Amino acid sequence: MSAAVFLRAEALAADGVAHAFFTRQGGVSSGVYESLNGGVGSQDDPACVAENRARMAQAMSVAPTHLLVPYQIHSADVLHVRAPWAPDARPRCDGLVTDVPGLALGVTGADCGMILFADAKARVVGACHAGWKGAFTGVLEATLSAMEALGAKREEITAVLGPTIGAASYEVGPEFVARFRDADADYRRFFAPSARAAHAMFDLPDFIGMRLQKAGVGRFEDLRLDTYGDPARFFSYRRTTHRKEPDYGRLVSAIALV
Repeated sequence: MSAAVFLRAEALAADGVAHAFFTRQGGVSSGVYESLNGGVGSQDDPACVAENRARMAQAMSVAPTHLLVPYQIHSADVLHVRAPWAPDARPRCDGLVTDVPGLALGVTGADCGMILFADAKARVVGACHAGWKGAFTGVLEATLSAMEALGAKREEITAVLGPTIGAASYEVGPEFVARFRDADADYRRFFAPSARAAHAMFDLPDFIGMRLQKAGVGRFEDLRLDTYGDPARFFSYRRTTHRKEPDYGRLVSAIALV
């Protein structure tokens, strides 16, 4: 059996904290889902997704029932996790925090930002899913606040952004640009000209980093891995759309106290 292939961030390397930014490699799915598809919301064979999730849990040194990924809704809602939930009772939210060892907090993505958080001193970890809407409406700040409620200190929290669609790959229309510009004139700096008239290229990773740094996070690191531009390692919703493929797999990123 091949093992789930994942990436680690030096910034999150700390005693008692395990983490993984899983790639699409090392699973059992086939076709457009090849091979480590972690998306229960995809049309992949559920047995394959379950086996892929089990391999991820093994890499995290937790039971498969303890790899916890919510039903993501592009919100700013964050949940304090105290115990595992049943597979058919996934909470609807986009951020998770815990101070309980043995629970692996996971989020999925296929272009959206997946951010892992840790205050190793306070023994508090978190994970959140932040596409443009979540980042724009406050899921990053909400995750920091939820960690503080468990005893973490904002200035001691490290946040790492995993594989995310890059600025060179994320073209948006004029309505998108106007939404950000109207919220804050300074947000213009996250847009660059596109080859198409009236369109622009949006830098989601830098927008996420700005929001976290402005919120006072102790340390932020961007792995600077473009999901769209690396089909061998990462799933991408936008790439799938451009290729007119029927569906797409989901990446998983997870963190746990051990």
